[in-house]
Order: sequence, then C-alpha cells, then structure tokens
Amino acid sequence: MTPLLSVENLSWRKVTKTGLFQKPSVFELQPVNFELQPGETMAIVGENGSGKSILAKLLVGAEIPTQGDIYLNGEKLAPDNIRERCLKIRMIFQHSQGSLNPAITLGSLLDEPLKLNTTLDSKERKEKIEQTLTMVGMLPDHAHYYRHMLSEGQRQRAALARALILNPQVLVADEPFAALDPSVRSQTVNLLLKLQNDLGLGFVFISHNLGIVRHISDRVLVMREGRVVESGKTNDIFTWPKTEYSQKIVSAYQTLTTKK
Repeated sequence: MTPLLSVENLSWRKVTKTGLFQKPSVFELQPVNFELQPGETMAIVGENGSGKSILAKLLVGAEIPTQGDIYLNGEKLAPDNIRERCLKIRMIFQHSQGSLNPAITLGSLLDEPLKLNTTLDSKERKEKIEQTLTMVGMLPDHAHYYRHMLSEGQRQRAALARALILNPQVLVADEPFAALDPSVRSQTVNLLLKLQNDLGLGFVFISHNLGIVRHISDRVLVMREGRVVESGKTNDIFTWPKTEYSQKIVSAYQTLTTKK
C-alpha cells in the first residue's frame, strides 16, 4: 500500500549571525524519515528547540529543505513548488486569534484561497464556504462574522475551516489546542477525529500535551536537538520507551497524571 505521505532524509540547516565578535549560531535538523497512511495521526513531541516546528514548516512549504524529499501518494513534491504543496498539505496554526485577519469577514477569508486556486464561480464558492463551515460545526451565517465576533472555540473552528477549504489530504497542526480551555479543547479534539474519519485525512500533530498525544495519535516521533531519537507506535512509546530521553518525558507525563 502506497503511503499517503512519505518523508525521506529531510534535513534543514540555518546559520544565524549573533554578533560582531561572536560565533554564528547553527541549527541543524538531522535527516528525518517517516510514512503516514490515510486516516492516520502521527504526533511529534519534544522540548522547545527540538525542531518540531521547523519540520512542520518544511512539510507545508514554509521552509525549503537543505536536502531530502517529500512524497504524496507516491509522487514527489517539488521543494520550490509552494502552490502545489499548499493545496495538498495545509497548516492549522497555534494561535487562531493571530492567524485570522480582523479586518475582513470569515467568508472573505475563506473565499480568497478559492479565488486563487480553483475555477469555481462566485455561487459555487459561496456554497463551498457554507459546506465547509457546516463541516466544522459552524453556521453558514458565520461567514458574515469578523474575528472579534467569534468565541475562542469558533476561532479555532474557523482556522480549521480555512485549512480544509481546498480539500487537502494532510493537515499539519502545530500546538492547535494550546490556547484553548479544557472544555473547548475536548470539543475540538473530537471534531478533528470525526473529520479525519469522515475524510480520510492524514494528520501530523505537534504538541507538548502528552495526554492528547496518547489519545489521538497512532504513532509518535520523539525529537531532541534537531534529531529523531525514537519513533514507533504510540502505545509502544508510552509503555516501553527505549531511549533515556523518551523515558524522561513519558515518566514526567505519568507522574503528572498520577497526581491528578
């Protein structure tokens, strides 16, 4: 079976000058390899600065890899063809408040990518927007709302609608639940699981919340200082972590849940 998404030896390197008499700062993402099947969720975990967000940006085309390849349904994605990448692999941002333009309505926000990337006429675009809003648990009338008129949970659903509007095959989410309160977070998690089941989406999920990781992911990549230190099925990682670093973060999670 051909994987939905394949990543082969994907790496990235950035040199940053920090001062006139200081050595440049270098960050390297060591070669990353993984496969994602339709309807599967892969979580990426690790401390700040481990390379999780860089990997997410490489997947959606926000950064260009130093080397390595990305395949979708067995077809290689050209690293410099950002438009093709954005159509098929979409991002859900961490802070929906900052990612939604306050000066335009939600309908206009969703209409723009349809204008730029499809041949739909205005009536068809309106229907598509209404269908997508309904899909994420909002009302068609929400198309007329501005950002400040939406609740916290509705803003996150709006961000999800924007990610889904072009019918992607893979969603990449970088800490999508971090800013949500527990009740809204639970609703959003359940919504994502339902959409994944209905649409057969592949889901790459970056999070520090190991409780959610354990609940929704099929497999886990553990990253540290730009390297994948361990990968495997979620239950295996949480039950029999092999590396010292994986054991440390799993132990911290288990201690926290025991205290509760």
